[in-house]
Amino acid sequence: MTDSNHGSVPVRYFCTAGNGMESFLVEEVKRKVAAQDVIHLQGKVIFSSSANINNIVNLKSAERLFLLLNHEAPIKLPAHINRAKASSLLQSYLTGDKNEVARVVMLWLSLQGALKDRSTNYKVQPSATVGGKRGDNDEQSLVIEDRYPGDSSRCKRQRLEYGNPDDTPMDQQDKLLPSVDSVTFRICCKCSGSLSRYFSTQDVSKVLGASLTTLLGWRVDLKNPHLEVNVNLTDDYCLQGIPLTKFPLANRNYVQTTGLRSTVAWAMASMAQIQPGSFVVDPMCGVGTILIEAAKEHNGAFFLGIDNDDEQLVKANENIVYAHLEDRMQVLKASSLVLPLHSASVDTVVCDLPFGRKFSTKIDAAKDLPPILYEMTRVLRVGGILVLLLSPQLSCLIKRLIAQEDVKSNSTDSQTEKQDCLSDGATCTKQLLSEGQNNGPPSAQETKYGLKRTHPLSSLRHEKTVRVSLGAIDGLMHKYVKLDPCFK
Repeated sequence: MTDSNHGSVPVRYFCTAGNGMESFLVEEVKRKVAAQDVIHLQGKVIFSSSANINNIVNLKSAERLFLLLNHEAPIKLPAHINRAKASSLLQSYLTGDKNEVARVVMLWLSLQGALKDRSTNYKVQPSATVGGKRGDNDEQSLVIEDRYPGDSSRCKRQRLEYGNPDDTPMDQQDKLLPSVDSVTFRICCKCSGSLSRYFSTQDVSKVLGASLTTLLGWRVDLKNPHLEVNVNLTDDYCLQGIPLTKFPLANRNYVQTTGLRSTVAWAMASMAQIQPGSFVVDPMCGVGTILIEAAKEHNGAFFLGIDNDDEQLVKANENIVYAHLEDRMQVLKASSLVLPLHSASVDTVVCDLPFGRKFSTKIDAAKDLPPILYEMTRVLRVGGILVLLLSPQLSCLIKRLIAQEDVKSNSTDSQTEKQDCLSDGATCTKQLLSEGQNNGPPSAQETKYGLKRTHPLSSLRHEKTVRVSLGAIDGLMHKYVKLDPCFK
């Protein structure tokens, strides 16, 4: 795990992450790039790594990647300090040591060569759902949220005023990198908490910009700078960094039509703990975003997407071909109410149930959730994992459904039946597994009247719930494990 350009010396980075995604990012940087000195902040993760930069930029749960310039305790200003003195303190606090700033910028410049191909080959892919199940913002808001997740509206307006860094003409992307003393730059600042009573984001940008110009001889360029210095000032910390990639890491170069936000889709696959040889099904796959993220991460598994919308399936097929996953992923037209799969034949089920907040859907979630959930439980093998992304309302509904089935199951099972099942658990399990394999998928009548008896929702054991931001709304990722009802 050594950077080819910098030996074994660890480099200090930080990544931004959507709300609720920080824990996934912490685990990923430790596992994939042997991260050390990891610091978890709200919406950000700071870490050191000596891994190659091309491994760093392949982090899947991160939104943007920065080279860390400075991470300090928050600025504490005296209660009655005058503005001139406050500006002087702010300038000295933000600028730091000239040699250290120059060292970080030289490191940033040296990393750009390795990242050049990646940045020039990416295309802009805002995370708006295209013909999908959910869209929580208009297109412009989604693009800004995609590039700067978690920022305040004030900071977004500031960035729009300064110009968009992704508007750089293609013929200027390959220009030679500057020397340290000829860098052009701009400041992007977010200021919150008590410090915002003294300084606006524009004030902080002017103070730091003037200081860097004086200290290093740099020139301000708001439209097309060589680099952008990002500054976050809160009551908890002061954080400064330089973006390392032109586009967010969340923009996937292997996805043609976007659906669910890629980082959230990856997190769902991560929660599912997919094993080599696993058969993974998404019974409401849309354009296939979750399965594609899972397939890119797990080369030894096989994936099936099911949907009843022809337009969605066409786009899902296009995405599969675009991602070169034809050998391990297929899609099928069918209803999630009656899945054409044998009972206990699936290792993992992942599903983003439609919220119906903006785009219309053929599914009445409140009405259809019970039979959909029964079908997912039916096809899932004992020990299999179910991961669902739900709205807060559907999350409450599914909890009630499972609790009701638990009570119902306990009230109908006599003590004698439990003893019989325990005494011959192997036979009971074998019968459950062979039932669907011998008879094939159940009919609608069998699903309605028979499934509840043999595969009650009470066999689902809740493992974990994570609340994540989806833009204007939050979603809840639920993880369940299917237990053998004979041993529950």
